[in-house]
Amino acid sequence: MSPYDWDFSAPTPSAMGDHDVPPASDRLAGRRIALLVTGGIAAMKTPALARGLRRHGAEVVAFASEDALRYVAREALEWATLGPVVTALTWQAEHLSDAAPFDAYLVAPATHSTIAKMAHGIGDTVVTSALISALGRMEQGRTKVLVAPTMHGTMHNAQLADNARWLAAQGVRFVAPRDAYGKHNLPDTEVLCIATGRALSASPLAGRRIMVTAGPTPVEIDNVRRIVNRFRGRLGARIAEELVWRGAEAELILGDGAWRPATPIPVTVARTYDAYRDLVLDRVRSGLFAGIFSAGVADYRPVQSVAGKIASGQPRLTLELAPTEKVIDLACAADPAMQCVAFKYLEGVDEAELARVAARRLDRAGLVVATRGEDTAGQAQRALFVTRDGVTPVADKGAIARAIADHLEAVTLPPGARRAAAE
Repeated sequence: MSPYDWDFSAPTPSAMGDHDVPPASDRLAGRRIALLVTGGIAAMKTPALARGLRRHGAEVVAFASEDALRYVAREALEWATLGPVVTALTWQAEHLSDAAPFDAYLVAPATHSTIAKMAHGIGDTVVTSALISALGRMEQGRTKVLVAPTMHGTMHNAQLADNARWLAAQGVRFVAPRDAYGKHNLPDTEVLCIATGRALSASPLAGRRIMVTAGPTPVEIDNVRRIVNRFRGRLGARIAEELVWRGAEAELILGDGAWRPATPIPVTVARTYDAYRDLVLDRVRSGLFAGIFSAGVADYRPVQSVAGKIASGQPRLTLELAPTEKVIDLACAADPAMQCVAFKYLEGVDEAELARVAARRLDRAGLVVATRGEDTAGQAQRALFVTRDGVTPVADKGAIARAIADHLEAVTLPPGARRAAAE
C-alpha cells in the first residue's frame, strides 16, 4: 500500500495522556516560564512553542493580548500550557507574579509595537503591563527577559533597531528571527527553547568559545571515490548540544558523512581531511577556551590522489597509503593554553589496557575519553574518563556529554575551588 493511503488501522497504544508531551530533556525542569503572546500572525504557532518548552521540563503560563487571540485560540493555549491564559488585569495582579515568580519571560511573537512600548514604559495591555514588571525584576537580577521579534521587512526601521539596542543594553535578550520571504519570522520551537535555556544558564562556560569535532574525515582517492570510516558524529553532536544549552559559544566541526544533527546548533561541515585540518587550525588560532576532539580522523591517505576518475573494470587496483598528520597535535601546539579533550577508540582490549593506552594522551589533554567498539551500539555507549586523578567509567551518550561539560566547568575554577567542588 502507498505510504500516502491510510489502511484504516488504529493508532499504536500509548501510555501518554492527551495533554502529555514526550520528554526531550530536563534542562528546564523546575523553571517557570511566562510566554507573552502579542498580536502577530505568528501567534498561531505558540501552542507548539508552549509544548516545546514543556518537553524540556518547564512550567509555562501564557499571557495573551486581545489582538493575539485573533490569531490563536485561548483554548489551544490552555490545552498546551495546562492552565488558564492571562488575558486581563484583575485584583490578583497576575502581571506582577508575586506569589509565583517567573524565571524567564519569553515574548513570542514580539511585534514592532510591543518592542516600542517595552522601550518607552507603556503598559496598556496585559502583556505590556507584565513586561513593565518583568523589566524591573530583570534589573534586580531576579528574572530573564527574551524577545523574539516577528514582522514584515518594511517594518524593520531605525526606530525598531534603536528600541531593540536600548533594551538589549539593559539586559533584554533578543532571539535572532528566522530570515525568510523578506520577513522576520518566528524561529523554530527548539531554537527558542535553547535560547531560553542559555539565558537561564549559570554555567561558567557561558560565552566561552569551544570547538567540538566529530564524524569522519574522508580522504580522496580520485574525484569520485573516497576512503571513509563508519563514525558519524552522534556523540560529538550531543556534546556540542550540551555546551550550547549551558551558554557556551560552541561550534561543531562535522566531517562529511551521511548524518546531520537535527538540533539547531552551529555546524560547519568539513568535506575532506584537508578541509578538516585547516578548519580546526583556523579555529584554534582565532582563540578557543577548549577543543573537544571526538572526530574519527583518517589515519592514512593515498600517497597521491588521482585527478579525474580512475577507470572502473580493472582486475586489480593497488593504493599506496601514507600516515596523515595528527591534527590534535597540530592544534595543541598552535595554542598550548587551550583546554583539550581527546578521544581514544580501541577494539579487542580490556578496559585496563584501554585506560593505559588513553593515559599516554595526558601529556597534551586534560581529559581523555576512551571507548571500545564492544561498548558502542547505536545510542548506547560506555566510556572511561581518564585524567591525571584516575579513571572514571561513564555510560550513555547523554551522560558522557554532560560529564565532559562538567569537566570543562571544573577547570574554569581556581585550583582551591576545584578541590572543594570535587570533595
